[in-house]
Amino acid sequence: MRVVSLVPSMTESMFEFGVGERLVGVTDYCISPAEKVKAIRKVGGTKNVDRNLVISLAPDLIIANQEENTRDDVEFFQASGFDVWLSFPKTMRQAIDEMWELIRRFNVPLQGQRIVTLEKTYEWTSMAAESNESPPRVFCPIWREADWWMTINGDTYVSDVIKVCGGANVFADRHRRYPLAADLDSTQQPQEEPERDTRYPRVTLEEILKSQPDVILLPTEPFEFSDDDVEYWMQFSDLPAVKNNRVHVVDGSLLTWHGVRLAMALRELPSLLNV
Repeated sequence: MRVVSLVPSMTESMFEFGVGERLVGVTDYCISPAEKVKAIRKVGGTKNVDRNLVISLAPDLIIANQEENTRDDVEFFQASGFDVWLSFPKTMRQAIDEMWELIRRFNVPLQGQRIVTLEKTYEWTSMAAESNESPPRVFCPIWREADWWMTINGDTYVSDVIKVCGGANVFADRHRRYPLAADLDSTQQPQEEPERDTRYPRVTLEEILKSQPDVILLPTEPFEFSDDDVEYWMQFSDLPAVKNNRVHVVDGSLLTWHGVRLAMALRELPSLLNV
């Protein structure tokens, strides 16, 4: 089977499950494992795929993700007669199910024991989180502009990772408002636009301070937060996260990558969220 992967986390997972040699094309953002992906043809970014190059590679399967890739690209490849595996996990449980699907599609049943072990870790971590009646309140931005931050609501994979690992997303119930000006000005009446993705609201500093997070996670992707951003938050000395020195830069892939990176998230994130 010849495979083109447009999803970095699935590219990594294929190599982890011993089927990476079937990849004939990957995106520029498929960076892991570095020494193995560098020899594979690059077909562009996740949102600007070179369609003609993909066609020339004659894949039997194209792996895509509803959130990472564009609808136009996915529909183009489907209409062109290619088999497109389109994933869209919004929870860690769904991401684990996606790994089982990978095992079935590539007929590597012996890899199933790894998923069984992963499931046990997931279940224990989830139970520990559920037993905490007062989980730490977590603010996790994924982008920043001059006067606003983009964050995640409860209908996202990132928010579920935070929940499973023991935290409570402070903006779980906040939806992105349209027109966009309504996101940053509560006096404007938002309009219902069912075709719009409302899961990534833009929030103001005032909203963040009002939410009183116990923990602030600053992921390195998709926006590359750094130690400079940690210093920025230090000026708000009344924030619980600042008082208790719980403002952390964290590897963004632990929060956003599905697939085998999930195991690392379960191992590393709980200690950042729980004292």
